[in-house]
Amino acid sequence: MELLGAATVVFLVCIACLLSFAAWRGRSVKGKMPPGPAPLPILGNVLQVKPKNLAQTLQKLSEEYGPLFTVHLGSDPVVVLHGYDVVKEALIDHADEFSARGHMPIGDRANNGSGIVFSNNEEWVQIRRFALSTLRNFGMGKRSIEERIQEETDYLLEEINKTEGTPFDPTFMLSCAVSNVICSIVFGKRCDYKDKKFLALISNMNNIFEMMNSHWGQLYQMFSKILDYLPGPHNKIFTEFDALKAFVLEEVKMHQDSLDPSSPQDFIDCFLSKMQEEKEHHNSSFHMKNLINSAFDLFIAGTETTSTTIRYGLLLLLKYPKIQEKVQEEIDRVVGQSRKPCVADRTQMPYTDAVIHEIQRFISLLPLSLPHTVTRDTCFREYVIPKGTTVFPSLSSVLHDGKEFPNPNEFNPGHFLNENGTFRKSEFFMPFSAGK
Repeated sequence: MELLGAATVVFLVCIACLLSFAAWRGRSVKGKMPPGPAPLPILGNVLQVKPKNLAQTLQKLSEEYGPLFTVHLGSDPVVVLHGYDVVKEALIDHADEFSARGHMPIGDRANNGSGIVFSNNEEWVQIRRFALSTLRNFGMGKRSIEERIQEETDYLLEEINKTEGTPFDPTFMLSCAVSNVICSIVFGKRCDYKDKKFLALISNMNNIFEMMNSHWGQLYQMFSKILDYLPGPHNKIFTEFDALKAFVLEEVKMHQDSLDPSSPQDFIDCFLSKMQEEKEHHNSSFHMKNLINSAFDLFIAGTETTSTTIRYGLLLLLKYPKIQEKVQEEIDRVVGQSRKPCVADRTQMPYTDAVIHEIQRFISLLPLSLPHTVTRDTCFREYVIPKGTTVFPSLSSVLHDGKEFPNPNEFNPGHFLNENGTFRKSEFFMPFSAGK
């Protein structure tokens, strides 16, 4: 029996190796892929690529293989773009070929092809266009996003004042404040920082990001085809997704009861109105599943990125008090003490604008952006990238380019200032992505 068991294991390994080889050969015959380290069957480049330090790993590999190379995450090949020239050439100059969203196993399983972030089809194009248009239009006859932000800052300052000058960790307050701005846009209301449902929402989001960045989360991203069929901690993240979507569904039901299509107050109202407009279209992209997942995506995409950026900004201003003083001087001069700052002040505050840009450049919050996929077999430089291949643009390599930003590892607002003190735009500023 032991011999039979051993033979079975050997047989399965051989089959797996043959399948991996067949998949590799199927891609290879289409053309020459960019170079990269040789992958192991099934495991890919697990020996060279460290999921917890992926950006640093890819930086080292670029030194050996150049700005365009291939790594295998599990059995799937991933083409990496490293450096401004190759990122711009792919995402901007060849935007049509590189515009599709890449394979994101956790998001794909959670949203099943719908929503704004974790989808990649014609529906995604329509929903994304609708979302962008709706968010822009909140300044026309409705409470603008700027007004919602200004209102929330009052509640945030109220919470900060409660600390009475004692040291405190602003993480929770910032998460609440940013989440409330999104709540206001999506649901048309804000929540008290002690509201139990709101706190559960914050907890769900924190758990999702914590699990995505855990070892199990990273393993799932690489070996989802296997882990989908196995029990383990990696499945807990989808329980958190479901809880957050249940919160959204409850809000949607309340909006359905009070909907006035002639006067939508928030994103859900706008989406429900669009659903009514297209209810006779059997293949419409505007249905309940897309509404729930789109609202969910707005929370996931907006809350963590914004609150983390603000938190890093506070830390950097604490570390560099002279820069903090200059920002405060400019605020006092332009805004004063009698009113709140607004977007219109931005053109008169070049130093503060430069500091905000430098914070985003320096922290490189999304070092690899969201993955892309080529929409067809693509001739790129001297290589052929097969249709459906995942592409990782290394944004950190662009944001820390030494030629564009001298001493890139140094926090210096001068990276975005001209000699006369005016704000300097840079095409290298890609904190989230570029192109389509």
